[in-house]
Amino acid sequence: MGLAPVGTPAETTTENRRRERRGWYFYDWANSAFDTTVVSVFLGPYLSNVAKAAADAHGYVHPLGMDLRAKAIFPFAVTVSVIAQVLVLPLVGALADHTGRKRELLGAFAYLGAFATMGLYFVAGGRYLLGAGLFIVANIALGASFAVYNSFLPDIAAPDERDAVSSRGWGLGYLGGGLLLVLDLTLFLLHDRFGLTESTAVRVSLASAGMWWAAFTVIPMRALRNRHRARSGESAFGAVRAGFGQLYGTLRDLRNRPVTLLFLFAFLVYNDGVQTVIAMSATFATEELALGQTAVIAAVLLVQFVAFGGALLLGRLAERYGTKRIVLASLVVWTLIVLAAYALRRGSAAEFFVMAAGIGMVLGGIQALSRSLFSHLIPRDREAEYFGFYGISDKGTSWLGPFVFALALQLTDSYRSAIASLVIFFVVGFGLLLAVDVRRGVREAGNPLPHRL
Repeated sequence: MGLAPVGTPAETTTENRRRERRGWYFYDWANSAFDTTVVSVFLGPYLSNVAKAAADAHGYVHPLGMDLRAKAIFPFAVTVSVIAQVLVLPLVGALADHTGRKRELLGAFAYLGAFATMGLYFVAGGRYLLGAGLFIVANIALGASFAVYNSFLPDIAAPDERDAVSSRGWGLGYLGGGLLLVLDLTLFLLHDRFGLTESTAVRVSLASAGMWWAAFTVIPMRALRNRHRARSGESAFGAVRAGFGQLYGTLRDLRNRPVTLLFLFAFLVYNDGVQTVIAMSATFATEELALGQTAVIAAVLLVQFVAFGGALLLGRLAERYGTKRIVLASLVVWTLIVLAAYALRRGSAAEFFVMAAGIGMVLGGIQALSRSLFSHLIPRDREAEYFGFYGISDKGTSWLGPFVFALALQLTDSYRSAIASLVIFFVVGFGLLLAVDVRRGVREAGNPLPHRL
């Protein structure tokens, strides 16, 4: 089995690295439309209506012989996709590192997800299974592509540059996702003027996220380059088998890196709090604060555009004060936001917008800086494997925050108490992150120490 070089020395020059960074940023811009337009706004309500059209007299549908309420189809699809990501992401990372073809795998998963998203246009009538299936494929593909995408960060940015580079990527993602959402909401709200039914406007909006994803993925695909040697003469089956072997080796290696493991656990905890606040804010606004759908949509857009500036601001602060300190400070802000939500006055859209602005200010920053901090704690040439585990730390406990929220709601019958209960994720996450000896972890990974951590 031979080895074929995939690059030339010229590709390591400063100018080429800058070109790669600019291209790399645009994958955040490309895929964020899926989270905003598809997941956050349109698909959940629309897929529920499609399932209701196919439901029996008691409001149930029967996929694969199961009896499910029509309104449970979208949450069920999210759950299936998350479980699948937990199984798939580490293997994808191992394959990327084993084959050396990170760029090709990024493109394959990006376009698989983009075309599945475009296919949502055809979900109409009672085709709820088509919609659920396409969403599951797209969400798995998104997670897999993001694991590979994240692994490029150590390749294109020196240790002292990663906070800024990661922050620009996250910030551009929020800007791109927000821009398409504005266009789609305009189409939805003015669908009569465009001669469209409301259903058709939703389907066009869903498909537009896939077209946006596919079109802008061209930029990173043209700019990024594989750094490691690609294996020639290896069959697909052989690559997968070797990927499983490499994955097993990574699991053993991870057990010998307690600092990296502790960081993953800390991230798992506090990120679940972040994701649950985002997921439950709309319900909190409508059920507890009695705000209308217009106010909720306006708040979603506010978060998107504030998060763009917030990611850049926190990236600059990390350069000055250190990444870990700024992430810890962000967790303090998240704690204050959750506690302040308890005191919001019913019917006060202005107070809810202030909370949304606060969320936006720390949302992009904590995600971007967590990514760059983790990049220092992983060994070279195994970035994709480790970012596969990072991805499942992002997704693998998505049930825990909603469970705590639901349990608090069940026990207290109060959305205020339920939202306040999420403070535990930020407090525990703060304590775990505080215990992470980042400098020791960087040395154990064999990486150079940046000036500030």
